[in-house]
Amino acid sequence: MTPGTDGKWISGVAARPARIFHRLRTACEACGMRLRRKRRMQSDSGQWGERQAERALKAKGYHILGRRVRVGTRDEIDLVARDGTALVFVEVKTRKVESYGRPLAAVDRAKRHALSRAAVRYVQRLKDSRACFRFDVVEVVGAAGDEAPIVRHITNAFALDRRYVLPC
Repeated sequence: MTPGTDGKWISGVAARPARIFHRLRTACEACGMRLRRKRRMQSDSGQWGERQAERALKAKGYHILGRRVRVGTRDEIDLVARDGTALVFVEVKTRKVESYGRPLAAVDRAKRHALSRAAVRYVQRLKDSRACFRFDVVEVVGAAGDEAPIVRHITNAFALDRRYVLPC
């Protein structure tokens, strides 16, 4: 049970996120405030950044094999590409400005672990499990309206997490 905005308690079954958001928005509008969902905006900027990264990789001669590839229930790879014979798993990080640091800094140990897990699962599903692969990071700095966003491609940004071993 959680308290609602009108003082009434909302049961777990009836407390759906859309209903709670609607009640909060109604209460905020009564006070003259606006309440917006931020996740959708972040997702839009992430998708825009992935499109910019894809264009940059295609210009370098990469062949894009997949976008937003879901591997398992919780793992997603932003871009899967082929660079010659190497399979490339690309993580795209988008920021509007770099005042809080470079986007590459957001690829921390937990993210590298999740990407390694996803890559191993992806390679296990391939017919050739001895595929040569690497992890790249593409930094995109800018917003959807910018004429020339900054796109940096970091090749071989990190190695496979040592907890994972590919079958021979």
